[in-house]
Amino acid sequence: MKHKTEQYSPAENTLDKIPVTKPDAKSVTGLVKSGGRVTGYRLSDNSIVDREMAVSLAQKGEISGVGIAHRGETRYLKSIPDGSESNNLSNLPTISDN
Repeated sequence: MKHKTEQYSPAENTLDKIPVTKPDAKSVTGLVKSGGRVTGYRLSDNSIVDREMAVSLAQKGEISGVGIAHRGETRYLKSIPDGSESNNLSNLPTISDN
């Protein structure tokens, strides 16, 4: 009996980790982009953090509503799937960093 090996495209990636958030966790309110790529995030306290710092904060439970995913060696924040398109990070305002 042959077994079919399932393959997934990069667009179908899943979250590596969904951290438990702290009660005073911030939320992501905007994306910082350069050349079309997300390089950072604006948080609910209006601070702007680069992608690596955001991942570190999220791992510590300091950013709510996100999990951590990766593409290749790059880790980034991704919305926790809840069936609603309205709170996806890709729908947030963009801040240009050119």
